[in-house]
Amino acid sequence: MPAKANAEFVARMEDVLETYALPYDPEIPLICMDEQPVQLLDHTRPPEKMKPGKVRKEDYEYERKGSCTLFLFTEPLAGWRHVCASQRRTKSDWAEQIRELLEVHYPKAKRIRLVMDNLNTHTLSSLYETFSPDVALSLAKRLEIHYTPKHGSWLNIAEIELSAMTIQCLHRRISSMEQLQQEVTAWQVKRNQDQKSVQWHFTTEDARGKLKHLYPKI
Repeated sequence: MPAKANAEFVARMEDVLETYALPYDPEIPLICMDEQPVQLLDHTRPPEKMKPGKVRKEDYEYERKGSCTLFLFTEPLAGWRHVCASQRRTKSDWAEQIRELLEVHYPKAKRIRLVMDNLNTHTLSSLYETFSPDVALSLAKRLEIHYTPKHGSWLNIAEIELSAMTIQCLHRRISSMEQLQQEVTAWQVKRNQDQKSVQWHFTTEDARGKLKHLYPKI
């Protein structure tokens, strides 16, 4: 967080906090998204399998198999998340993910309140660089975007899901994007079935008290 008063940080923080405080609305769901790079690694020697009385062993050396990106979307109030592995994280990749979100996962939603960080790919212009103007506009009209402040990624609930996924699913070597997609899909299916959700308690009132040093003095 900023070391001193920062009006821009405060404005975006309060916008996100007020968005989180809104009641559940199935016609206008709240979705948080984030992305995470993943390094693909393979074993240089086959690991020794676990046996009675012996733990699984693997050589510390590994072989790099490239990298990819995971796009994660979550609806905290519904206990839903979706993860997709992509070779790249370009504007077009983000735009395709948004199109899938709107047309496949939420085709009946009037619009979506989308909380995310302000990467240069996370803009409505990415839709126009990827799709025809009529398609881009139809998608854009169904988005209500709320950006987290710079250095304020902790305000994005999708980061909590990414942290859980990393601990529960990505703590081992995965050598291909296909294997990675299989692993994260299995994780999301189980987590969705268990209806794991995030209950956000930090409010605007809390911020004005605990983070008052960030507010400009008037």
